[in-house]
Amino acid sequence: MNPESGSGDLFGDPPAPGQARVAEPGAAAPVPDVSVPLAERMRPRRLDDVLGQEHLLGPEAALRRAIEAGKPPSMILWGPPGSGKTTIARVVADSGALAFATLSAVLAGVKEVRAVVEQARARRAAKGQGTLLFIDEIHRFNKAQQDALLPHIEDGTLRFIGATTENPSFALNNALLSRLRVYRLQPVSVAAIAELLRQALADPERGLGVRSLRLDDAWIERLANAADGDARRALNWLETAADLALDGEITADALRAVMGSQSLQFDRQGDAFYDQISALHKSVRGSDPDAAVYWLVRMLDAGCDPDYLGRRLLRMAYEDIGLAAVGLAGRVLAAWDTLERLGRPEGDLALVQATVELACAPKSNSAYVALGEVRTAIADSGSLPVPLHLRNAPTALMRAEGFGAGYRYDHDEADGFARGQTYLPERLLGRHFYRPREEGTERVLADRLAALRRLPKPDEEGRGGDS
Repeated sequence: MNPESGSGDLFGDPPAPGQARVAEPGAAAPVPDVSVPLAERMRPRRLDDVLGQEHLLGPEAALRRAIEAGKPPSMILWGPPGSGKTTIARVVADSGALAFATLSAVLAGVKEVRAVVEQARARRAAKGQGTLLFIDEIHRFNKAQQDALLPHIEDGTLRFIGATTENPSFALNNALLSRLRVYRLQPVSVAAIAELLRQALADPERGLGVRSLRLDDAWIERLANAADGDARRALNWLETAADLALDGEITADALRAVMGSQSLQFDRQGDAFYDQISALHKSVRGSDPDAAVYWLVRMLDAGCDPDYLGRRLLRMAYEDIGLAAVGLAGRVLAAWDTLERLGRPEGDLALVQATVELACAPKSNSAYVALGEVRTAIADSGSLPVPLHLRNAPTALMRAEGFGAGYRYDHDEADGFARGQTYLPERLLGRHFYRPREEGTERVLADRLAALRRLPKPDEEGRGGDS
């Protein structure tokens, strides 16, 4: 496997297709050779060697105490690529003197799980030793495959750790989740990645120390920043650049060449996608144009479909700006159309301009609130009949039944408004679903409605007539 591919995680490689890889705890690690990727050679082997994830592995963290006591729970490790999921699983196995079996959910299924279970039972019977099963990308297992794990986790045949980059609430079924602890890993910090790169340059046994390479510290920091929380990616860049070193010096040109246009953390269907679009929407709603443009450009440059962003900006124009800036939605639509006509990157400016205007505009969600309240009222009251005076009466029979009786044609009334005439079903009379706000252009609507509602009702009903 390419260590920088989406599957796996920090320093991890998947097992062979359809086969679990089992490692005995405490086994002496073979002397690595250069064919082993640097990221794998630098994998931490003890808790104290793991950089980052202090909230889980700090001195007082509950998970660390459980691991050190040899009683870690079965768990789900949820975090981005390169954050340490495989490393933590291996450390858990070593700390608990457990055999370590690995499967990739991309390649394995129920058959392979059953084989691991049989091996675990045999190992316990022969040696009294437990087994930890680690399944990478567990979210790719379907419900039947996930259910196959349940009895063996419950009866203690297996200690289980699943790794996922997806939100377990959506990716895993409730039966499995209820039997596991979920621990969320954060992207590795810039400081931790920089320290890891320095260790890799200095370590003569596992790293690149025997080559006496030179790398400016400013470039170490730049690599750590560009890795975007993925320690494995930073080590891969360092290793490739080291192979291009001239007289022991890793040059800026070599680093630029291997880094290329680094991919920012983004997944069209994963958590990063939904987190970032949420940040964009909330930045617009919160009238912060700087943050709004930041998240927009982050998503654009990471590969988000620009049409999707255009649709979301148009939605914001109606949901959050609404009637406070009448006409803005049309300008957002025009910006989206400009992007389609110009393409990228020339059309990016149109979306940026629309985003800035959305963020700076006055805000009103009165129409959005009205939509929700009307739907609630309909759900509560059912299909209330249309009042008789509002019904159309094209036939004599319908007029005889009272359809349209008493309806007053607003254009024939003073001020173009039939004072006192009602339009809601009787049960809902007096309800106000739309409540205009005082922001921006909506103030004009608020003033007009207030003025109409203050008009006195006529002493007599006006003329009746057909619709």
